[in-house]
Amino acid sequence: MEKKKVLLTGASGNVGSNTLLKLLEQGYEVTVFDLPSKKNKKVLEKFKDKVKIVYGSINDALLVNKTVKDADIVIHLAAIIPPLADKNHELAKKVNYLGTENVVHAIKYHNPNCFLIFASSISVYGDRTKNYWINVNDPISISEGDYYAMTKVVAEKMIRESGINYTIFRLTGIMGLPHTDPLMFHMPLNTKLEIASSSVTAQAFANACGHTDKLNGNTYNLGGGENCRTDYREFLTVMLNIYGLNIKYFKLEAFAEKNFHCGYYEDSYVLNDILDFQHETLEDYYEFVRCNTPKAMRIMTKIFSPSIGYFLCKKSEPYMAKKKKRKLLINRYYLK
Repeated sequence: MEKKKVLLTGASGNVGSNTLLKLLEQGYEVTVFDLPSKKNKKVLEKFKDKVKIVYGSINDALLVNKTVKDADIVIHLAAIIPPLADKNHELAKKVNYLGTENVVHAIKYHNPNCFLIFASSISVYGDRTKNYWINVNDPISISEGDYYAMTKVVAEKMIRESGINYTIFRLTGIMGLPHTDPLMFHMPLNTKLEIASSSVTAQAFANACGHTDKLNGNTYNLGGGENCRTDYREFLTVMLNIYGLNIKYFKLEAFAEKNFHCGYYEDSYVLNDILDFQHETLEDYYEFVRCNTPKAMRIMTKIFSPSIGYFLCKKSEPYMAKKKKRKLLINRYYLK
């Protein structure tokens, strides 16, 4: 049987690079599509003997048409994510919506038998701290100021109305190796959290290529499952500890009290029943981070834990809004 040809956009990202590995393991003929940045080339050039690499912009309609034309399946991961997506609305719209529109247009008019697998986000459900069990049939409710979620909602709608063959995966919080991110303070500490590692998520995308008939026309919640559930306070405490930090050195008021997404997917088993990818636990992820954290780093951060906590809290947008008495932002992030 002839190998299926898979086009993977956003292939150099955390999920993208893992998905590329899984696709190659399963024997697919892969073309990757990404911007020709130095960082992206560093990731992709190591695969140059195994895949076809196309460098360019998802907003180059002619190049997208040409590249999509030869694919049996498109896994569309290319996107501008927060915090950049919420700071640069024009860029987020250009890539997340108009870029996706180019992919859909290319499939519809140049390769109608092609199947689209689109990565959406749990952010489309908005703040679920009070009602943290999330079902794919729940209403869309975007958190105030979440432009990234807005781009995903309109892209989903456009895909559904296009008439092409597709499936949509609404991804939960996807975890690779952590890095310092001001968004860590946007999530209330009592938020329920169902994570999925980048490896598990990649397995789902790769496995989906063999189940397009079952997936066609449907939207699914993609999470790690019941063994990957916790709350943000516990998750953050463990993660900080792995790096030699103590949460007691972080001001509680640095964390927002509302207006951020995440929760438990009560129906995450539905996609897993089809694709069989939920093979890791929360402890597996913690162990992965431990194994990739140098002992010297842990010792140094433990020594300077109070100073690091103070420094990071000063990066908190909610906290700085309160310090500078910005009422609109205070109302966005804090309960009355």
